[in-house]
Amino acid sequence: MPRTILHLDLDAFFCAVEELRDPTLCGKPFAVGGRPEERGVVASCSYAARASGVRSAMPMSQALRLCPGLLIVHGRHAAYGEMSAQVMARLHNLSPLVEQISIDEAFVDISDLVPAGYIPEPAADVARKLQRQIMDELRLPCSVGVASNKLVAKIATETGKKAARGPNSPQALTVVEAGAEAAFLAPLPVGMLWGVGPKTEKKLLELGIRSIGQLAALGERDLSALFGENGREMARHALGLDERPLVTERETKSISQEVTFARDVADDKALESALREMAAQVAKNLRREHLAGTTVKLKLRWPDFTTLTRQVTLPTPTDQDDEIYKTALELLCKVREPRALVRLLGVGVSNLGPPARQMELWGQEGEKARKVQAALDELQEKFGKKVIDRGPR
Repeated sequence: MPRTILHLDLDAFFCAVEELRDPTLCGKPFAVGGRPEERGVVASCSYAARASGVRSAMPMSQALRLCPGLLIVHGRHAAYGEMSAQVMARLHNLSPLVEQISIDEAFVDISDLVPAGYIPEPAADVARKLQRQIMDELRLPCSVGVASNKLVAKIATETGKKAARGPNSPQALTVVEAGAEAAFLAPLPVGMLWGVGPKTEKKLLELGIRSIGQLAALGERDLSALFGENGREMARHALGLDERPLVTERETKSISQEVTFARDVADDKALESALREMAAQVAKNLRREHLAGTTVKLKLRWPDFTTLTRQVTLPTPTDQDDEIYKTALELLCKVREPRALVRLLGVGVSNLGPPARQMELWGQEGEKARKVQAALDELQEKFGKKVIDRGPR
């Protein structure tokens, strides 16, 4: 029996949250992101800005050239996280089978809500009711796609949003009937299919393959000869076949922080300060998720955009600021010549697992330090990270 999968995508999510804070932004071209003089990029942009060609991940300086009247709003990521959590809570109230794939996007298996398996009308009713609930209760617009699998449901959402282009949020709803997946996909551009990246799309276009239907017509044998295992997957996807289940829990692989400096930095103390602050945030995030890691990684980008990473594995897992900072600093000193300019600096911890018991590793002093850190985390969570800090190290 076919499943019924709903894909929800919040429309211009960061911008929608900013419009709740400042209603005068509604209908205006604006972007959430960094300042152009600080090498900022567009994190999200309103539909009025998109009409001028502004897009997410675009350098803000380029966005301003395309749209000279563009308003720039500094992002408030804590607020976006809070609103996302409220949306996801409503999805979990709808069904226990929810796969969140980003802060503003998720799949929901609503098979149990649709009688006798996949029936388009009841499925559309469930989707429409969810759209109204999120708009009425949270004042956030969203677009929804419904199909018998994740692949087609997501493409249905994307197709609906493109068809509803305009100055306002699309709030599209697109339902693909079971058995009609291949026909729905056939006229769409081949680049919309999962597994077709820029390089693969370029090669397909050179072969005269422009639509998903043309791709499906090649068949599994020819696609396998051209692209190997990925070709076999493309052949199935082009027919609208996707048997992947929803992943309701994801294991955290790593936790990291990075900063791109407004101007290239050569000052050792400034780099050390930035590294210490990022190490503290990484450690705090580890403790919040009750994790610790054994691998500390440093990321560097030089002014010519050359990027490198270095890492070291510790003998025991850590979630402590100082240990992460000191390890990352050692890596920085090994790879960077004195006074060398740095464009980007980052630190991360991977190979994660439950924290080791501090009492066993470092004795009573270590456990005492851990309790002090837990109290400090709690105070900073309530009153801000500057309310209190450790003394000189």
